Amino acid sequence: MTTALPSDLAQATGSDAALRRFLHGLPGVDQVGAEARAAQLATRSIKTSAKQYALDLAIRVIDLTTLEGQDTDLTTLEGQDTPGKVRALCAKARRPDPSDPSVPQVAAVCVYPDLVPVAKQHLAGTPIKVASVATAFPSGRASRQVKIADTRDAVTAGADEIDMVIDRGAFLAGRYLQVFEEIQAVKDACGDAHLKVILETGELATYDNVRRASWLAMLAGADFIKTSTGKVQPAATLPVTLVMLEAVRDFRAATGRQVGVKPAGGIRTAKDAIRYLVLVNETAGEDWLDPAWFRIGASSLLNDLLMQRQKLATGRYAGPDYFTLD
Repeated sequence: MTTALPSDLAQATGSDAALRRFLHGLPGVDQVGAEARAAQLATRSIKTSAKQYALDLAIRVIDLTTLEGQDTDLTTLEGQDTPGKVRALCAKARRPDPSDPSVPQVAAVCVYPDLVPVAKQHLAGTPIKVASVATAFPSGRASRQVKIADTRDAVTAGADEIDMVIDRGAFLAGRYLQVFEEIQAVKDACGDAHLKVILETGELATYDNVRRASWLAMLAGADFIKTSTGKVQPAATLPVTLVMLEAVRDFRAATGRQVGVKPAGGIRTAKDAIRYLVLVNETAGEDWLDPAWFRIGASSLLNDLLMQRQKLATGRYAGPDYFTLD
């Protein structure tokens, strides 16, 4: 069930007009300042002594997925998913490098609802979560009844987490209460499963909209806010993630409830992943440096992290062919 809000915030969600006043009353985002801050943090260097920890943490926060293409986020191969492909993905999630048992497991495996039972079976006995996209992913254009049924099917099949997409058309048209109530309805359909709300920030046009959508999702009960489906460019970016991290930080200060953040789409190198970890630490704080509160959605990042980890241990690269394809 949706967590109760403080009375002042509950009043802000009581009507479409009140919700609009609240969201448009949020402080505006300084675009130049946000981009400069993100660029500055991206230049931070990691000492060798801390790099092993950073690489392992980056592996631990991955949501490993079949939902993105290997070459570009717009090349989607997931329609060819088979139980065998999901079994292989689960095997990699459990033992990312079979030759090195010290490599940590990833946080979750994310699949379409019909393949949840396969993932659940092959991750049994591990702490790895099974996540499933739902609510007419990636467009979000379906009736509320269909979205709720989609969510319930995935949860019934065993999904621990649901990644839903908001109706960007409704949001951009200013129908905030419609989006709010839809998120609430999906959250209720999740039962005990955690809900990640995908904002599809590449379609929101402004940082102000990203901040408003972040607050809207959190007010409606999101456990995580997520940047992207990986199907729209730009997907995850450091400035957008900065705005979302500021939102979850401020939301916790206002309500006492902590919400996670998940950038997804286009994060393919260890260097990129470490930049996001630095951004989290410097913006929201150490409390978010944990798979319970921060995830990276990726299909090809894991291999580069394994390559960099082996380079740190042995002084040489094994090469991408040494590791299995994601």
